[in-house]
Amino acid sequence: MYKQNLYSIHKSHLTDKKVKHKNKHKKFSYGYNEDLDCVVISKDGTIGDIYEIQGLKVAIPKTPSIINGSDLKKEDQVFIRKERPQSLNRIKTIYDFKAQREDTKEKYYKYIDDEFNHRVDGYWFMCNGTPCYLTGSHYVYLNWTKIDVGAPDFRHANRIFFYFWEACKADYRCYGMCYLKNRRSGFSFMASSEIVNIATTTKDSRFGILSKSGADAKKMFTDKVVPISTNYPFFFKPIQDGMERPKTELSYKVPSRRLTRNTIRATATSSDEIQDGLDTTIDWKNTGDNSYDGEKLQLLIHDESGKWERPDNILNNWRVTKTCLRLGSKIVGKCMMGSTSNALDKGGNNFKKLYYDSDVTKRNKNGQTSSGLYSLFLPMEWGYEGFIDKYGYPVFDTPSKAIEGIDGEQIRTGVIEHWENEVEGLKNDADSLNEYYRQFPRSEKHAFRDETLNSLFNLTKIYEQIDYNEEMTSKGYVVTGNFSWEKGIKDSQVKWNPMKSGRFRITWIPPKVLQNNIIEKNGIKYPANDGLGAFGCDSYDISGTVGGGGSNGALHGLTTFSMTSDVPTNKFFLEYVARPQTAEIFFEDVLMACVFYGMPILAENNKPRLLYYFKRRGYRGFSMNRPDKLKYNLSKTELELGGIPNTSEDIKQAHAAAIESYIEEYVGRNENGCGNMYFQRTLEDWAKFDILKRTAYDASISSGLAIMACRKHMYRPNVARQLKKLDFSFSKYKNEGLRSEIIK
Repeated sequence: MYKQNLYSIHKSHLTDKKVKHKNKHKKFSYGYNEDLDCVVISKDGTIGDIYEIQGLKVAIPKTPSIINGSDLKKEDQVFIRKERPQSLNRIKTIYDFKAQREDTKEKYYKYIDDEFNHRVDGYWFMCNGTPCYLTGSHYVYLNWTKIDVGAPDFRHANRIFFYFWEACKADYRCYGMCYLKNRRSGFSFMASSEIVNIATTTKDSRFGILSKSGADAKKMFTDKVVPISTNYPFFFKPIQDGMERPKTELSYKVPSRRLTRNTIRATATSSDEIQDGLDTTIDWKNTGDNSYDGEKLQLLIHDESGKWERPDNILNNWRVTKTCLRLGSKIVGKCMMGSTSNALDKGGNNFKKLYYDSDVTKRNKNGQTSSGLYSLFLPMEWGYEGFIDKYGYPVFDTPSKAIEGIDGEQIRTGVIEHWENEVEGLKNDADSLNEYYRQFPRSEKHAFRDETLNSLFNLTKIYEQIDYNEEMTSKGYVVTGNFSWEKGIKDSQVKWNPMKSGRFRITWIPPKVLQNNIIEKNGIKYPANDGLGAFGCDSYDISGTVGGGGSNGALHGLTTFSMTSDVPTNKFFLEYVARPQTAEIFFEDVLMACVFYGMPILAENNKPRLLYYFKRRGYRGFSMNRPDKLKYNLSKTELELGGIPNTSEDIKQAHAAAIESYIEEYVGRNENGCGNMYFQRTLEDWAKFDILKRTAYDASISSGLAIMACRKHMYRPNVARQLKKLDFSFSKYKNEGLRSEIIK
């Protein structure tokens, strides 16, 4: 059974006295509420349920006592689009309405007023027995937006999307949203609907559109924005300046005030009111780093942001356009950004960075994310066409009997099974499979998959393992924690301490008899579990760097083939990728791991501080010598410290070959199911590994050294036996005189 984890709903706050009091007196303000640490999107002064969506808490209004559809049977409670009165279809402008008889106009005042209220405050309706709230923007999208297939369908995925977007608008700390989407999610139409919705209610403002190319931005403007504006009812739509269907700019002139029952009545007798213009425009720009530079924007639509290819760079563009949305420190405009991702080297990598820089759980001291945006990802199963029931809910699991869909079609297969069948059919075509993952991702990792052609290793196997691990991680196969000395006494016994914030990730703990298994000879400590496994390490020497950067230290533990039943065979059991406050903390972490498992370590000796640390502490016996040289061929430093250089071309090739062979043998699908390499960070590092820039891949360096350490016999040099030639020749003598003499 599929378990929904896109959002959670909090209700406990509703029993709080302060919340009850403020609800009674309608005292909740639209925007960020510090006391509840949530963003209030309600405009009626009340709050109800709090939705937590990817770390962002969003408070919707309190459920009203009267809800549309309450009088219907539960099975008939679906979203019903309000039909526009036929007689109003003939009225195109406020001038046409003004010309109508007063009794005719009187019939429409309440209808118009209700539509304005729903547009601003939102809309409640009953959905299969459950009260359902729509934001004003969502209501306008459903009721007044024309899309390529006619009118949009109600989907709960879009409801969550609009909750999140409304929170982005309401939160004074936020510049907008960065939406990682799947194909055909409807983002372009929802964004087009929103830009028209806000532009037609805002005075003296500018609205902009960008896409992966100028042609795409123009197409969005002419094929989506303009038709939506044209289709608006007269009471929502100000009168345009210029062409009915412009190619470059929509310019709204009149009227400037919200048209309600009262203002329409006033407008009917006041020509001055009609002539007072909005002076608001919507336009598009060609794609470039400096698009909209220096201009003030109320709303910027950023479509297909993950597909900007060189020389265009979405990161550079955002640094520029971000300034268009603020005055000093005050945010005065918002950005609605959404896209699927290209391959990483085709613009996807820049969008990936922007997306993860928008994580709402990671804020600076000003309360803002690194990018200023808030990231949102909706898995494909939430909005995949053909698998949405008539209530707008996704059909995740295959039903026992057919379910009625949005258009009355019968849904017999769950979307999860359908997706898995598609994946199964593409398993022999790695590039097509990765493209399918990017187009219809079920996770963020799917969305940012890279091309198989760009990887040194077998990406198909790596991604098979990553997908398998998604489930395994949730089942507790990987545990985080730290090591420490017993009672804080160094060089005693090491113990394992599980904790969520730990730097180590492990999948196997040796039995007690194998823990802290050390042999001491002549004052030097040696690992007693030498034949059971080994560690590889990518170390660093300097604690800090200018700007706080620097690569991580990395440590990996791997077992060998063993007849010991308590020891898994050829399994990575430990991953450590971190950069503690000081290098000494890292060294001590590495030392404790080696002691706890009683296994040797192969480390790069071009950064020797770790190896000196081991020697000074009496653990030189743990540091392996380079396996490709005999002892008598080692240099003085290599004899003193151990380790292996990273500068030799032969070592680089052997290191990459070691990872490659391990992946082919032990990663991904096999006859027994799937491999048992559960460390996602390392798998992702392998997927990106570039042998020409290998120092940037800490996890790959250390894991490759662990493999080489466990297979050291493969790198032992062949020494040919040199046999001394035997001389079987006979000596010759000169027999002259009294004594014979040998002839030399």
